[in-house]
Amino acid sequence: MEYISSASVILIILAITLAGIFQGKEVFSLFTEGAASGIRTTFQIAPSIIGLVFMVTIFQESGFSAFLSELLSSVFNTEGFPKEVIPLALIRPVSGSGALAVLDNILSQSGADSFAGRVASVMMGSTETTFYTIAMYFGSVGISKTGCTVPCALLADITGILMSVVTVSIFFCA
Repeated sequence: MEYISSASVILIILAITLAGIFQGKEVFSLFTEGAASGIRTTFQIAPSIIGLVFMVTIFQESGFSAFLSELLSSVFNTEGFPKEVIPLALIRPVSGSGALAVLDNILSQSGADSFAGRVASVMMGSTETTFYTIAMYFGSVGISKTGCTVPCALLADITGILMSVVTVSIFFCA
């Protein structure tokens, strides 16, 4: 299987190169222009991404994440929301890699077939790293005023978080 994926990447690159040559395009100059554009975009979004990583680190290392999780657990636990999943719900809109680490922790402690493990898995698939995505896309084109994007995206995340509990409850606990 690894051979097929490696060969397919080479074949796709070869097909794109040959299509450019047959159309009379300067393939290498187009490639270098695209690479230069990519580097410019990287430098444009770097401050947003560095700031976001800094804030996520402060959020986790300060203990505020654990404090907020403990505070919210008493409220959500009565509604059937697993306590173990609250840190994932808090970190998911901010950091994909942080959310993966929390998911790994949930799955190793509770198990993949537990209610918390299933809710966490569904949550990972139905929510987005909202702040990272906004920082990436808006930062790459130089937009600083996001308008209603953040509240709407967070509302979508909250819906995904709550519906993950409902969905797992319906399909696995009925």
